[in-house]
Amino acid sequence: MKRRTVLVLVAAIALSTGVAACQGLKEAFTAHGNMAAKAGSQQLTVEQLSKLLTGVQVPLTPDIAKAITNIWVDYQLLGEAAANNDTLNQPKAVDDALWAFLAQQRVGKFHDQLVKTYKGIDSAATPAEYAKGEYLAAQHILFIVQPTATPAQKDSVRREAQRVRGMLNAENFAEMAKKYSQDPGSAARGGDLGVFKNGPPMVQPFLTAVVALQPGQISGLVQTQFGYHIIRRRPLAEVRADFAREAAGPAIARADSIWMNGLETAANIKFKDNAAQLVKTAVLDLDAHAKDGAVLATWKGGDFTVGRLVKWLESAPQKEQLAEQVRQMQDTMVVGLLKQVLRNELVLAAADSAKVVLDSAELATIHQRYSMAVVNVWTQLNVTPKLLADSAKTSSGREAVAARQVNDFIDKLMKQQAQYVAVAPPVSKVARSKYGATLSVAGMQRAVDETNKAKAAADSARLKSRPPTEVPIGAPPAAPKPR
Repeated sequence: MKRRTVLVLVAAIALSTGVAACQGLKEAFTAHGNMAAKAGSQQLTVEQLSKLLTGVQVPLTPDIAKAITNIWVDYQLLGEAAANNDTLNQPKAVDDALWAFLAQQRVGKFHDQLVKTYKGIDSAATPAEYAKGEYLAAQHILFIVQPTATPAQKDSVRREAQRVRGMLNAENFAEMAKKYSQDPGSAARGGDLGVFKNGPPMVQPFLTAVVALQPGQISGLVQTQFGYHIIRRRPLAEVRADFAREAAGPAIARADSIWMNGLETAANIKFKDNAAQLVKTAVLDLDAHAKDGAVLATWKGGDFTVGRLVKWLESAPQKEQLAEQVRQMQDTMVVGLLKQVLRNELVLAAADSAKVVLDSAELATIHQRYSMAVVNVWTQLNVTPKLLADSAKTSSGREAVAARQVNDFIDKLMKQQAQYVAVAPPVSKVARSKYGATLSVAGMQRAVDETNKAKAAADSARLKSRPPTEVPIGAPPAAPKPR
């Protein structure tokens, strides 16, 4: 992946692989105190949530209950979508959910153009520097071998990889990668992995194979923990601009800093005295503040409002943790976080002025990643449209099957018999917007109270049932009797 040293979203709000956002908390069910949440056509009762919370091994808090409830909501909505063979891929809704990510991509594209105006950067892109191997560039075709594959299955994958290797050359490598590679992150780009450092996160067998190749050469089969790779080390001429950016990273960082300082000075940013408190309030319920016009700061381009901040934050993974962190920050730290987000706003405005847009191919790749995020969750929860279609003929029947499957999965998850499946925030946002989701603060609190009460009663019962002669753990030994 290309490294952009200017204007990357701060770590607390960075987007993942992919690629997400959930609807904010809403108080509801005032007439139905037994409900903790509703997701589409499914309801989570206080008793059901309390049963799930019983498996929590750490001290139980409302935030933990909220996090588990949100997992239940997301999984149920994805199950309902699968039951209706709905890929959640309505363009307008998807682009709205992906707004922060699309903005970040445009900022990155603008930065690519900006770097070309820096003086002395291309001097690093020499054959001698490239030959050092500190930074590498490669394409690959991946044939995945599942961890549970039998020897016969592994051999079948290996034979297929060998067959494809026999058809490869420099001219057709990209097209063959698009056709055969099972790496979702690079296949659409012809297997291109860009320029990367000779070290982590790339695994060592892969790095060793790349270094062993001369630029332009294609490897044989390279086995890693992911499967079999066929690798082509790209010549400098194909990656000169990207290599120059990586090799000249420190110089670019200095130029970025100078450019950014100039941009901020020209913007004449003024933060409001109550900005920190407004931010702390907004992170408690991002959805409720999506259209909040309260001004956090002013700058040459206008007002930066709470609602605009929410647009940047709503796609942040682990928003509950972010809210807790912000609540505990000193006001000066909150303003510092706000300043980082506002920097992205300034550069996005600069990209707008430069008329930087994503082309159709770039948008198609992003939308494909979004679609794969939906399918991956379906597959891991075992609620794919095909499986559900085979289970029931009616929509309501398929929804019931999906709901049972999700409840069983979450039950196993809480018992540590299944692995957590992350739902990308954009997928969550689209699903919640289309099928509806509501959480009850009162219902979740009741579940916490009932669970804690049940745990206390169980602990008390264990103490009462202990034999009177049993020495409590940590008790001092009995004193010896005098003779």
